[in-house]
Amino acid sequence: MNNDKLKSPETDELFDAFLSLTTREECYMLFEDITTIQEIKTLIQRFQIAKHLYYDNDTYETISRELGVSVATTSRVKNSITYGSGGYKMILDRLRDSNKDACIEPLVESKI
Repeated sequence: MNNDKLKSPETDELFDAFLSLTTREECYMLFEDITTIQEIKTLIQRFQIAKHLYYDNDTYETISRELGVSVATTSRVKNSITYGSGGYKMILDRLRDSNKDACIEPLVESKI
């Protein structure tokens, strides 16, 4: 793990709880209880931005227009993809490889 400030027995326990979920319905149940609707919407927004950046290489302006997000938010997600711990790349590659999302396309030349 790249962020020692995040690592703790409590974090491990929470992540173990996430890893114990076996269905999408269980995810809905837990996340509805453990987060607010706005927190979920924020996570969804970041994930959608990451997909646009990683798969489509869309410009910040295109992403801002299509998703209704700020360029600053898009920039933060891009920095996480580029300089982060690799979590976005790992999960987006897995989703693409397993064909879980029909909208997923391979990375193309950068427009940013």
